[in-house]
Amino acid sequence: MNVAGSKIAFIGTGVMGASMAGHLQKAGAQLTVYNRSPEKATALLSAGASWAATPAEAAKGANLVFSMVGYPADVEAIYFGPQGILAGATAGTILVDHTTSDPALAKRIAEAAAARGLPSLDAPVSGGDLGARSASLTIMVGGDQAAFDAVLPFFEVMGKTVILQGPPGSGQHTKMANQIAIAGTLAASVEAIIYAEKAGLEPRRVLSSIGGGSAQSWQLQNMVPRMLDGNFEPGFYSKHFLKDLRIALNAAKAMPVKLPVLELAERFFTQMAEQGYQDKGTHALYLLYKDGVL
Repeated sequence: MNVAGSKIAFIGTGVMGASMAGHLQKAGAQLTVYNRSPEKATALLSAGASWAATPAEAAKGANLVFSMVGYPADVEAIYFGPQGILAGATAGTILVDHTTSDPALAKRIAEAAAARGLPSLDAPVSGGDLGARSASLTIMVGGDQAAFDAVLPFFEVMGKTVILQGPPGSGQHTKMANQIAIAGTLAASVEAIIYAEKAGLEPRRVLSSIGGGSAQSWQLQNMVPRMLDGNFEPGFYSKHFLKDLRIALNAAKAMPVKLPVLELAERFFTQMAEQGYQDKGTHALYLLYKDGVL
């Protein structure tokens, strides 16, 4: 399936969704959008996208439906609601949910979609707002090989690393593994800098030494400079990361597997929300140490 000329519905045009939909639009797709806050779709509409009043209306007649919303409850509403995607999509339309959500919900969507003749993929992404803007996202996909092959050209417009991980739910499980890894490296990076500061070292000089050696990580190299600059604006909201950690914890309990680092990270980010940092970036974890909370 070619991107140019395809009829695409994009549900959720927030911080990341707007950029992702914009790349598809620039590649020649005929775009219809829906968002709870219409003003967040203004740029896409100005560039020629059509507006739909409901997810069902957006999905009607589309070749593909992409969704990128906030929480599992939002996913549930836009897919299963009376004016949801499943109510409006016609047989053969491929459904792709980019939201980081519950693996069990991804399986439910796949089963309900299949019963209506709708192939579906769970395809959460990593890379944050910068990755969305630069079309360099990592896209982790769960679902059927044939559906994945059909959507791959569209994924490649929005991201650089695109891998089918397995059956429905596999994309979400892969994203959970990603978030667990981030939680550990982010907390370690914060503690490394707090230690350096308490030892009387100049933290940027320390970062120059450890940032490129065996301790290097994306979190150390990208988040620590923001911490030291006092810039805690979100590339990814702390409240959304807390949501992800809780999904991962619930999935781990269902397996069952005990993950003490994940449990600790969930407690940290719960404390961040309690301190009023839920709308800051994940690297605002640094402030809990500076505030003496941890």
